[in-house]
Amino acid sequence: MKAVPVSRGVANPAPAGSDLVPDWLCLERLRRGFLDGTAGRQDYWRGMQDLAQYDATFAQRIGWKWDFVLQDLQRLGWTLPPGVLVDWGCGSGIATRAVLDLFGTAGVEEVRFLDRSPLAVRFAAQRLAARFPGTRSGVGWGEGPAVVLVSHVLTELEPSQVDELLAQLATATSVIWVEPGTYEASLALIAIRERLRATFRIVSPCPHGGACGILSPGNERHWCHHFASPPAGVFTDPFWGRFAHFLGIDLRSLPLSYLVLDRRAVPPTSVVTPEIRVLGRPELHKADVRLIACQASCLGELTLTKRAHPELWKAARKDRFPTVLPAAEVPG
Repeated sequence: MKAVPVSRGVANPAPAGSDLVPDWLCLERLRRGFLDGTAGRQDYWRGMQDLAQYDATFAQRIGWKWDFVLQDLQRLGWTLPPGVLVDWGCGSGIATRAVLDLFGTAGVEEVRFLDRSPLAVRFAAQRLAARFPGTRSGVGWGEGPAVVLVSHVLTELEPSQVDELLAQLATATSVIWVEPGTYEASLALIAIRERLRATFRIVSPCPHGGACGILSPGNERHWCHHFASPPAGVFTDPFWGRFAHFLGIDLRSLPLSYLVLDRRAVPPTSVVTPEIRVLGRPELHKADVRLIACQASCLGELTLTKRAHPELWKAARKDRFPTVLPAAEVPG
């Protein structure tokens, strides 16, 4: 069966006219390495075909997570700074394509790819050229990058490598960092947040720039994670159905943790409305919905009754509960 990737505006899994046939053994091998923690020990790409298989499948799911983050940034009025775009640990380059799909290439002087794998860098540059002809690309950090993209790398990095990356971010204007929504990845990203919040403004997901509430006593069981949604067409596409069945993947579950940082000041004309960020999925009960809420004052559990908040209760029942709530509409 030929793969017919869903068109979702984030990436072209295969160039026009391509007949990519899924290699299930390759995909299973890659997934096994991601899950058992061995992926960070060596370059796992055996050839450009591995990257093509990955880009049409696993990378698309990562792209849907980037959609979630970027749409939130758009909601907040965040704009892409002009200058160089650096994709650190680029893999197939899905993060870059997601960003450029939403914000465009105007103001992007050059895209620079970094990865331990020369094959990955070459593949990412080829996909960029196919989707955004005329966009310059290069290899390595370069001089004074404006925006640094980091995606799904913490499970493959040693602590010393994380330290090196954070040192490199000293030249960045903005950082968008997306990781799996696991407890371990979330806590690792929170530790990075705490190290960088003195020199960067925290844009999202945090509704404040102070110390992370998850680090407060009593909140040890919580973690900062959210759920992205795949495009609706995924659930009726035969390729994705076989992908999910063969690899045992729940297409509905796209947990992520992320962090967006910026050195630019908030524009003076911006109106900041206090918000509550909902972590994870709320618990639906017969008479209420209970959630973990992060806000400027604290992080803790909130209970919204069906009587007082019927629309939110219905949204939770349909698994459509919003990830952000105006603080004025929720009891303190």
